[in-house]
Amino acid sequence: MAEPRGEQGRNRSPLRPVPYHRPVPAARLALRRPLDLRLTLAPLRHGAGDPCTVLAADQVWRATRTSDGPATVHLRVDGTTLVARAWGPGASAALDAVPALVGEDDDGAGFRPAHPLVAHLHRRLPGLRVPRSGAVVEALVPTVLAQKVTAASATRSYAALVRAWGEPAPGPVDGPALVVPPGPERLAAMPSWAFHRLDVERRRAETIRRACRLARALEQAPAGRSGVTRARLTTVAGVGPWTAAKVAYAALGDGDAVCTGDFHLPHQVSWALAGEPRGDDARMLELLEPFRGHRARVQHLLVAARVRAPRFGPRLAAQSIAAI
Repeated sequence: MAEPRGEQGRNRSPLRPVPYHRPVPAARLALRRPLDLRLTLAPLRHGAGDPCTVLAADQVWRATRTSDGPATVHLRVDGTTLVARAWGPGASAALDAVPALVGEDDDGAGFRPAHPLVAHLHRRLPGLRVPRSGAVVEALVPTVLAQKVTAASATRSYAALVRAWGEPAPGPVDGPALVVPPGPERLAAMPSWAFHRLDVERRRAETIRRACRLARALEQAPAGRSGVTRARLTTVAGVGPWTAAKVAYAALGDGDAVCTGDFHLPHQVSWALAGEPRGDDARMLELLEPFRGHRARVQHLLVAARVRAPRFGPRLAAQSIAAI
């Protein structure tokens, strides 16, 4: 089997050999509508060097934890069919989760945008769906790491965390050398100073540790009731609406989990929907109100299409926590 094109080179490590496992029989899913794997699963990848996920133009590799253990999933679209293979103790459970993962049950039938730009992007990117990984803590950890720091700093810390405390993912010998993210029990047991070496200060470290101690309750999301889990998430000190919304979109398939408290999104939405180069959360929510039920979908359409507001002033400089 040829290696996937894309970012696999950054994920290979001669020090972390991939254990071989025979895959369970491949699953084939007849797609009901277009699917762009890269756009749909982009919220589950955290930086180009994410050791858990490889997004290529035509296929995706993903290492994850299931209730049955670690698994690696390979997804490929063949015409109107999705072909999925999986390896590891959690292979069968991972394959069972594939339809939800790729948004096959994403109910976008009522999304009929009247705004000309949003309607244009919806037609131009018909394969963008709302994913549902079901892995709340796996989505939460990198999201907490992204609080109040640059994206580059957050993704470096996440990659370092996974490589330090994760485990080699099961998979074929000629596949990418992925790493399974560490389980919540291990993260909860790590002292805060261990995170410091990964460029993560005590505040974010303690938030991750607290959330991981509550992993069982957070993972038990009632079907179709994202709001319940979002409410549970925000009871964890250090987890606010921004973090909860990011997790709800990627892990729970909540297409209305509008993300407030973001530095860029209010400007992006205000520019795209009203031609205003600057906006705040209140203005963003006002502009998104006609799309209620699909507000996060609109935000991700704008992100996927790389619609950006004009920039003013210098970018935020990166700071090293580990050096302090």
